[in-house]
Amino acid sequence: MDTRALIAGAGPTGLTLAIELARRDVAVRIIDKAETYFVGSRGDGLQPRTLEVFEDLGVLDAVLAAGMAPVPMKIHLGGEVVGERMMFDPVEPTPSRPYATGWFLGQSQTEGILRDRLAEYGVRVELATALTGFDQDADGVTATLSTGETVRAEYLVGADGGKSFVRKTLGIAFEGITDESIRMLLGDVRADGLDRNYGHWFATPDEPMSGMSFSPLPGTPHFQFGAALGDGETDVETALPAVQARLDALSGGTVKLTDLAWSTVWRPNVRLAARFRDGRVFLAGDAAHVHPPTGGQGLNTGVQDGYNLGWKLADGAPELLDSYEIERRTVAARVLGVTAGILQKYVDGDDDAHHRGEETNQLNITYRGGPLSPAGTGGLRPGDRAPDSLLTDANGKAVRLFELFRGPHATELLFGAGETPGYRILPAGSVATGTDLVDEGGHAYAAYEASDGRRVLIRPDGYVWSITGS
Repeated sequence: MDTRALIAGAGPTGLTLAIELARRDVAVRIIDKAETYFVGSRGDGLQPRTLEVFEDLGVLDAVLAAGMAPVPMKIHLGGEVVGERMMFDPVEPTPSRPYATGWFLGQSQTEGILRDRLAEYGVRVELATALTGFDQDADGVTATLSTGETVRAEYLVGADGGKSFVRKTLGIAFEGITDESIRMLLGDVRADGLDRNYGHWFATPDEPMSGMSFSPLPGTPHFQFGAALGDGETDVETALPAVQARLDALSGGTVKLTDLAWSTVWRPNVRLAARFRDGRVFLAGDAAHVHPPTGGQGLNTGVQDGYNLGWKLADGAPELLDSYEIERRTVAARVLGVTAGILQKYVDGDDDAHHRGEETNQLNITYRGGPLSPAGTGGLRPGDRAPDSLLTDANGKAVRLFELFRGPHATELLFGAGETPGYRILPAGSVATGTDLVDEGGHAYAAYEASDGRRVLIRPDGYVWSITGS
């Protein structure tokens, strides 16, 4: 074999997967047909669960330094500021939920941070390299590249976007709708005169829900803007004069736009692949599911596809590989329902469309009832996200659980049965004895329902694998 895994597509999904493999010393190549790296904000909202994933991958500090917390949005009606609103309800961090709300960072910057992390493992994105064909057999996949090279890999992963060459070659149906009656104009532009400590919504008093939004992009002089396109408006609306004219009609001409860095017209493609796997070939990210931009779920769901698939590909056990589609396709279907519902609120002019609740933070994703999650009772069950907590180790030192989970291993916690408090780090899939953990008050952390002799095995991706004992 030339490599263990060949990844087609170097967006956030492909990069996350490549890091997961590379940090396990698994040979991986990642290619992208683009000649240059993407420049633009696109998916700029990072959900709390994605921040937890990024902590495990070792990129969280860079993401937090480059991005920013949610800011209030000023409401401009007829050129006058009439109020403010927050997209997210204020939520304080807790021991089990260290990242309470989302974080904002342009997609191209997120990708740059992930590429830098991948390079630390000696793996770099191969640009201007398209996948032009592939065949698979019982032992692997033979792929041909636009460079003329033929690559033999154990596995191929299509992380190559909504128009996925991999998915189309496999003949996998992309089930859902494309609604040409709804189109949104999105892009990045400089907006002189706008306060960057706020987002901004411009509309007219008679149609307050039909307007144009501007959100500051950290680390750049730009704002991301968004607006619905009406009947008869065409793709030429992506030109700077057309964007300026649209804003002038709403604002009275008080804001000067320059440097249109990126723009696109988006149409609702709400689709889900019929299968996420065909033999040794897998689909992940937009190649497997495409979402409305409402709710900020697309990039985040793709990152978690890569996070879920990485440790399973590295292990190679059939039961792990089989679990990927069942776990992630179920999640993608649920998330598509959330984003489509928020989109409908926009279409209906519902004032609540700008608000984001608990359904979008992705902390409630669960694999309960899946092939790796035997049935359980009580609060925390197999398949649930393992919460963070501050416990005490064998030396009486405070230990944060997320620090124990960080890395390519599984982790076993044993509560209340050993003579000394502690923990044990395990290879993926192994079973071994551990020693007990207690919180600072001498009692096991309640979220884990810990009692004497209870063992909790945490998967490499931070979900509960099993709970045994009393």
